[in-house]
Amino acid sequence: MTKGSKIYFISDAHLGLFPPEKSTIREKRLVDWLDRIQKDASELFLLGDIFDFWFEYRQVVPRGYIRFLGKLAELSDNGVKIHYFTGNHDVWIYDYLPSEVGLILYRHHIERELDGRMFYIGHGDGLGAGDKGYKILKSIFDNRSLQWLFARIHPNAALKFGKWWSKKSRYAKGIVAEPYKGDENEFQVVFALEMLRHRHYDYFVFGHRHIPFEVRIGKDSKVINLGDWITSFTYAVWDGRNLELHSIDPERESAILRK
Repeated sequence: MTKGSKIYFISDAHLGLFPPEKSTIREKRLVDWLDRIQKDASELFLLGDIFDFWFEYRQVVPRGYIRFLGKLAELSDNGVKIHYFTGNHDVWIYDYLPSEVGLILYRHHIERELDGRMFYIGHGDGLGAGDKGYKILKSIFDNRSLQWLFARIHPNAALKFGKWWSKKSRYAKGIVAEPYKGDENEFQVVFALEMLRHRHYDYFVFGHRHIPFEVRIGKDSKVINLGDWITSFTYAVWDGRNLELHSIDPERESAILRK
């Protein structure tokens, strides 16, 4: 592969997750990784929940993340195309990051052809027919009228709410994601199998689930969950032929589920 020809995928960094000192350490590790991939990256896909809470007003954005945002801006200025998919924690990103960093913002899953292979890409939440409670909650967060009402709250109060919400997160309490449930019970795998009944995809790339796995389905397709940057510190890289899941930590690399 030539320089600047690899495509990288990460998800669920949850920057700002309580406690703040641990979030800062994780942010520095993420920035260090971005610095290392800069030499051969052509594109970077951020598949949602990069921030644990984000709400931007017309003239005000959340405080913090200066190292991470500065590195994204540097990558963008150097020609790396950055794609950002909103998740369930950072759904309230509007025009600040696209205008300041130069990234491309998506609010839905997309299809993308890379080097002749078909990808289905997105945060990975709300797929299929189940989990109605979550979908109702997500529809509330997506409601433009409710977003407008929330924007009427003073930023100090709104961001204080965000920090409170972060403290309530199960990840802030040290509770890790549920282990892999089996092909017949993992909703992302079930969804991918249903999609293959109508069209072929080589790769389904998701976040949200917080456990890194590679699962072969159908004849020659694969579902990849990117894990997170809380416990697994995992990412995927496309080299033009294969999409592979890795961790920056050798011990966590060996724990990635591959089947």
